[in-house]
Amino acid sequence: MKLTLYLLGLLIISSPIYAQIAQLQTKIEQVIKSKKAIVGVGLYEFGSQQTITINGDKHMPMQSVYKFHVALAVLREVDKGRLKLNQKMHVKKSDLVPGLHSPMGEAYPNGEVDLPLADIIRYMVADSDGSACDYLFRLLGGPRQVEAFIHQLGIQDVAIRNTEEMMQAQGNWNVQYTNWTTPTAMLSLLKLVYKRKILSASSHDFLWKVMVGTTTGENRLKKLLPAGTVVAHKTGTSGTTKAGLMGAVNDAGFIALPNGKYMAISVFVMNSTERIEMNERIIAEIAKVAYDHFVRGH
Repeated sequence: MKLTLYLLGLLIISSPIYAQIAQLQTKIEQVIKSKKAIVGVGLYEFGSQQTITINGDKHMPMQSVYKFHVALAVLREVDKGRLKLNQKMHVKKSDLVPGLHSPMGEAYPNGEVDLPLADIIRYMVADSDGSACDYLFRLLGGPRQVEAFIHQLGIQDVAIRNTEEMMQAQGNWNVQYTNWTTPTAMLSLLKLVYKRKILSASSHDFLWKVMVGTTTGENRLKKLLPAGTVVAHKTGTSGTTKAGLMGAVNDAGFIALPNGKYMAISVFVMNSTERIEMNERIIAEIAKVAYDHFVRGH
């Protein structure tokens, strides 16, 4: 009898939470409805622990979101003492891959420069620099080493197989799909990072500041939020085929709420025939709906 009453009590307490989650999910699905795209969402609010996933087990191409994973792998090596953030790294001209988005390459077009490791990480994450990413892949031993590191964290539904140079190569449209995650796996990784289960305090704080300083994706997670809202995030974007297909328009990270809590959020817009503006709008609207939901205390 006591067990029955206890379980009944749990149901009474938890049923409003389920109703709130269902309400939020319905609003998110309204944003997605009728859009010519596959949309994956992972959402977790650290205060109420409310969780939502949509297409949670779908393999979604990450594009540059995987630079977040690369940064974690590099910073773990820093924490092990094998690398230092202030360590000078020699960047050769051959490290600057033609055709890749690379503010580092624009700043040092002839290469042959010694840069602190921290700067290369910053270029990769905050500016989504392709040459910086491939430089760090080589430093770590290649994409498979990063994949193995993520798997060792207990997150299996992630594949990291190809470099930026391979993804951007002409005629290699399908390569981007070899670097994938599921929204559920991305959410698990974000939660581990936020709870400081992966990096030392100093490495965590460094990466957080870099992500807050991200220069890409202004029209995505941040676009419809109140001015000044802290968003620590990493974007990812594919090219567009002649037929108007975009493989990936993504944004993933953390959004601060006015009560001091945060939510982890990832939105992956996959195989879309919408225009880039609409793909970004989908991300922005989902972030706004979730933000408003938690601000109201639902």
